[in-house]
Amino acid sequence: MADQIVGSTASTIWDRVPPIGLTGYPGLRIGVLALQGSFLEHSLMLRRLGVDVVEVRTPDQLKGINGLILPGGESTTISTLIGLHGFRDPILEVADAGMPIWGTCAGMILLARSLTQEPPVPLRLINIDVSRNAFGRQLASFEAPITWSVFGAPPFPGIFIRAPSITDVDPEVEILASILDEIPVAARQMNIVVSSFHPELTTDDRFHRYFIDMVKEA
Repeated sequence: MADQIVGSTASTIWDRVPPIGLTGYPGLRIGVLALQGSFLEHSLMLRRLGVDVVEVRTPDQLKGINGLILPGGESTTISTLIGLHGFRDPILEVADAGMPIWGTCAGMILLARSLTQEPPVPLRLINIDVSRNAFGRQLASFEAPITWSVFGAPPFPGIFIRAPSITDVDPEVEILASILDEIPVAARQMNIVVSSFHPELTTDDRFHRYFIDMVKEA
C-alpha cells in the first residue's frame, strides 16, 4: 500500500515540477536531509513552489541554507547515518541559532525529546514525547483528513505510514493538528515543527507553504 502511494504520488509531483532555475523566493534556500527516506518527494514539492533546494548530504551544506527538512523514512537508519556523517552537532548548532527545521514522520521521531521505544537516540529539539509505529506496521498505513485553521478548507489529506504519534507535550509546544480521539499529529515549538504524516507524498502543498513562511519570517 505504501509503495503504491509513494510511486503514484511522486510521479504526479514530477509532472508539476517547474523548469530548472525557476525560483519564486529569491535568496531563500531550503535543505532536505538526503541520507535516506522520502527526501526526493520533499525536494520536488519545494521546487514546484519555486524554492531553491539543496539535498543535504554533508554537514558543510548546512551553512548555505535557511531552513532544513528531516524527511520520513526509517528513523533508526537515518539516526545512524546522522552519526556516521557527523551531522548531530551541526544540526543542533543551526537549530540553536534559530534555523527553522521540519521533521515529517521519521523526522518527527528524530527531533523529539524522548521516545517510548529506543533506539534511536533523538536530537531533543522539541519538547514532545513520541511513540514510534503508534498506528501499526506498514500494512496498517492509512489516510485521514486533517483539519487545521491555518490550512482552511478542504481538510488536508494526511498519509500515515508506520506513523508515530505525540504522547506528551510541554506547555510551550503548540499542537497544530490532531486526528481520531484527539491524538496530536503535528506540533510546533518556536523554530521547530513536526508532523507524523507525510505531506510530501501528496499533491497538496499547504504544509510546505507553511514551512516556507516560517523560513521567510526567520
